[in-house]
Amino acid sequence: MIRLVAIGGTTKPGSSTERALGVAVAAARAAGAEVEVFACTELVALPHYGTDAAMQSEIGARLVQAARSADGVLIASPGYHGGVSALVKNAIDYLEDLARDDRPYLDGRTVGLIATAYGHQAAVSTLSALRTIAHALRGWPTPLGLPSAQRPICSTRRASAGTMPCVVSSSWSHVRS
Repeated sequence: MIRLVAIGGTTKPGSSTERALGVAVAAARAAGAEVEVFACTELVALPHYGTDAAMQSEIGARLVQAARSADGVLIASPGYHGGVSALVKNAIDYLEDLARDDRPYLDGRTVGLIATAYGHQAAVSTLSALRTIAHALRGWPTPLGLPSAQRPICSTRRASAGTMPCVVSSSWSHVRS
């Protein structure tokens, strides 16, 4: 059985990032994968990496063990000011504990990445940042990446001008054996 660890979300349960990660997790489970998810609740409770609290963190230890035994990793981040959110980056920092393993960091693991943002620029730059982080951790992200973005569209054909959210692009790769 394929084992995955999924990391991502924001401080708000049910955020668009957490929902996008949920779609990927559901698809992986439907394909027969076992997936352990670290989303809003776990990420908010995760102490800053490298502190005394982190060394004693039960959630941090679970995250590291899940990553250590995983065949693949899914990471989802919102685009905050064109980059990865601090909440997600802190969870990624815990992967440093895999540095001295026989399979260090993300070596030999499939890596799927999801970036969500309100506009194309933040979504694309966040996805690029996630890819760079994955490469730095010896991981190879899935080759196709399309960020999920929303942007306001002003309706000029209506009497009252307003905005309507529109999903411009949305896609993620599924990890398969």
